[in-house]
Amino acid sequence: MSRARRIRLVTTGVLLSALAIGPLPVSAAAAPGPAAAHPRHGAWVDETIRQIPLQGAVNVRDLGGYATYTGGRVRPGLVYRADALSRLTPADTTTVAGLGLTRAVDFRIPMEVQYDGADRLPPGLAVTSRPVSDLGLFGTLVGVIGSGDPVKQEQILGGGRAEAYMRDIYRTFVTNPENRAQFATTLREIADGAQGPLLYHCTSGKDRTGWMSYVLLRALGVPESSAVRDYLASNTFRGAYDAKVREGLKLSGRMQNPDLLIPLQEVRQDYLDAATAQLAADYGDFYGYLTRGLGLDLRTLAKLQTKLVR
Repeated sequence: MSRARRIRLVTTGVLLSALAIGPLPVSAAAAPGPAAAHPRHGAWVDETIRQIPLQGAVNVRDLGGYATYTGGRVRPGLVYRADALSRLTPADTTTVAGLGLTRAVDFRIPMEVQYDGADRLPPGLAVTSRPVSDLGLFGTLVGVIGSGDPVKQEQILGGGRAEAYMRDIYRTFVTNPENRAQFATTLREIADGAQGPLLYHCTSGKDRTGWMSYVLLRALGVPESSAVRDYLASNTFRGAYDAKVREGLKLSGRMQNPDLLIPLQEVRQDYLDAATAQLAADYGDFYGYLTRGLGLDLRTLAKLQTKLVR
């Protein structure tokens, strides 16, 4: 590979940083400031959705606060969901340190980590790499955006093809044994009474992280409508930032029509529906998915309730 081509690919990887796959570096797209774009720490954006305001990540939330069918409520301060933590500022790492985390789980594949960077975490907190497949999406985007070819970009992403790709990815959350194992291991760690507060994330904190959060909340007895609202909230937290990414790609000349990326940047009900329909087809119902698909026994499910619901 020529040196010029290597440079183009590396640059493209950096610019990809806020697609479906993660935030742009501050130098390429201004990160929203904590006061301007985020509610203060502890403020409720919705009745039960609480964001942790950071400068280098925009989709970090405490999963606590949701009401359950049993009349309980999910305990705050125990499980956090996030987008990539590779661009946290020193002030951000101080905020994260204040969460008291004992484990951080990274669902990104190695190629994402290579381009976007390793997590920046407080001293003493090591990341656990637990990759969940993206069906080659990141590599596809590196190639298609790096080409700068609007015809090729339309052929790959236009005409509903980006949406279809996303639905396929969501189905593999259910069908792929390795993916199921990664989610199941994370749930067992969350259920472990000896395990302190845990954070899990992918790149944008919306698809792999979104499915993990949906499954956890439903396993805790949170109504599906609330679990879906938590899933869809990524559009609120990421919307303005992702629009800046599209603008940057257009100004850079890499994409004439960056709106082709919107289906990859957003979460959508039909993506989630693709996964839940696959779940029903393979396991009959959500309980079957938990027990036969993820291999969680009744003891583990009871431990989740005991630890996380008050």
